[in-house]
Amino acid sequence: MPQERVQMTERQKDRPWLMRTYAGHSTAEASNELYRRNLAKGQTGLSVAFDLPTQTGYDPDHILARGEVGRVGVPVSHLGDMRRLFQDIPLEQMNTSMTINATAMWLLALYQVVAEEQGADITRLQGTTQNDIVKEYLSRGTHVFPPGPSLRLTTDMITYTVAHIPKWNPINICSYHLQEAGATPVQEIAYAMSTAIAVLDAVRDSGQVPEEKFGDVVARISFFVNAGVRFIEEMCKMRAFGQLWDRVTRERYGITDPKQRRFRYGVQVNSLGLTEAQPENNVQRIVLEMLAVTLSKDARARAVQLPAWNEALGLPRPWDQQWSLRIQQVLAHESDLLEYEDIFAGSRVVEAKVDALVEASLAEMDRIEQMGGAMAAVESGYLKSQLVSSHAERRARIESGEEKIVGVNSFESTEPSPLTSDLDTAIMTVDPAVEARVVAALDTWRTTRQESSDRQGEGDPFHYPTTRQALDHLKEVAAGTGNLMEATLECARAGVTTGEWSGALREVFGEFRAPTGVSSAPVAVTAEAGTPLAVVREKVEKTAADLGVGKLRFLVGKPGLDGHSNGAEQIAVRARDAGFEVVYQGIRLTPEQIVDAALAEDVHAVGLSILSGSHAQLVPDVLERLRTAGAPDIPVIAGGIIPNSDAEDLKAAGVAAVFTPKDFGITEIIGRIVDEIRKANKLDPLEVPA
Repeated sequence: MPQERVQMTERQKDRPWLMRTYAGHSTAEASNELYRRNLAKGQTGLSVAFDLPTQTGYDPDHILARGEVGRVGVPVSHLGDMRRLFQDIPLEQMNTSMTINATAMWLLALYQVVAEEQGADITRLQGTTQNDIVKEYLSRGTHVFPPGPSLRLTTDMITYTVAHIPKWNPINICSYHLQEAGATPVQEIAYAMSTAIAVLDAVRDSGQVPEEKFGDVVARISFFVNAGVRFIEEMCKMRAFGQLWDRVTRERYGITDPKQRRFRYGVQVNSLGLTEAQPENNVQRIVLEMLAVTLSKDARARAVQLPAWNEALGLPRPWDQQWSLRIQQVLAHESDLLEYEDIFAGSRVVEAKVDALVEASLAEMDRIEQMGGAMAAVESGYLKSQLVSSHAERRARIESGEEKIVGVNSFESTEPSPLTSDLDTAIMTVDPAVEARVVAALDTWRTTRQESSDRQGEGDPFHYPTTRQALDHLKEVAAGTGNLMEATLECARAGVTTGEWSGALREVFGEFRAPTGVSSAPVAVTAEAGTPLAVVREKVEKTAADLGVGKLRFLVGKPGLDGHSNGAEQIAVRARDAGFEVVYQGIRLTPEQIVDAALAEDVHAVGLSILSGSHAQLVPDVLERLRTAGAPDIPVIAGGIIPNSDAEDLKAAGVAAVFTPKDFGITEIIGRIVDEIRKANKLDPLEVPA
């Protein structure tokens, strides 16, 4: 027995992966306090969540930012905010991941300037900017500029960091949100790989990197991957990713150094797969999903961040995030996982599954290549329509019971949960007064930043430019072909705001509205006689006839900046298949635009989808505008991550119905919407089940 203990202590353990918690909320000061607490608990890296205005290039006082400030992350409007965010955190010693895409160059510039002010050697800065714009067009919706200029911003950042911040990962090719938007493992691999190819081709073709240095570029490309609950399939997916990346970098780009070809990835396990019903089950889901990316040594994640058990209910509290951090720490430090070589090497089952994933992924990558690559497949709408279709098929399997989700469509009976006995205290809420304070602080920044000639250099107007000069220079570079990073750094130093930086580039590049994929999505749920959808179709047709119209018209709206459009798209597709004429204009609309569209299209109902927490301000605004416009009888339905007390408030304000993730039956939801249309038009209820 003593001899066995000696062998255990002598066995060499691998170093654990980086442990992060995706965090940020309210203000830079509140988030800084949270980061320092998390680091003190043993977290080994930072993962910064930015709020939606920061992600989409708006200042907190912009009309579209209303209700979104500090909700899903921290607002960073200028250099002062970035200083406060990392106060007393030595950036030279930190590994910081920043989930930021369209405005990634801007946030990295602010981060670099703060590090310089701390006295850091920027060549020693370590971390990652997500910076994958393709998946924003497809799934997450925080894109700003068209594909061409967006790819240029990514290219310029990559070439700058390889030359000046060599330990930084300038891009996370991000398949995480593709899975949440419905991607199968093959689609997730193929679309991520196709994106990586588009990025590397753009960097190579830019001429900014000498051929002999291209291996350094490839070595800095990292990936950010989702791990779902089918953990054997997910583990095989990671092995397939690694094999394909090695092959692509060797064959397409001629990279001979195996270290530069290594597949480097971080992971967050599936958040949108967490359930509102019986949320305690999410803990075991999170553990299983983490095992998929840690069990296999040859395909182990370099960094892991776990969601909290209550994310389907609202914003997790610090204690909830600590629980998820402790899950990682128990696995890494108490178990023997890190003491062994790869435990799946030589498994016939695993090898067969990996080979199948590789073969199918290569076929899909070839299809995308023939279309002209990932950017062309985005602009044509192909990738989006494929994801909407896959998601619709999965939703149909869940609704039919073919795919089981414990506590949702199976094993639904439950004892009362002490974790959710008081739903209003089971999550953290952001003080509504935060937004006004952030807006006031921004106004102070604008009026006190140094614009005067005392900042001018010795005869060189761009040594210390004013904000106006810095922005004019940025636009000048954007209109040409030069690298935008140096001009962006000057903007950061000059006190430019996030909205001003993005606004200047919007003037030059324009904006982009991505394809919705709804009109081209095939029928996912059949409507044969006797099926639930057939019953709802009858209700739709009968109600249209009773109202004397050809078709019922339903507007699906995404107010504010929340770009998670999966739910809205699935409602739109199912309403279409149920016989509605659907009006869906995509994401990022003001309440005013939604009401204008509802009136112009003469719709019979309005459905609003919000997952970011801004429902409390934006939904009542839509209701009030409909009343003012003389259309108070159009029923408004709200859906999203809406806490129970907020749902009651919305109903009291006049919302006809509220649906949350526990309401997984989309056909049933469409039937309920028909009921609300009948009620609003004083028609008798139909005696048929929805």
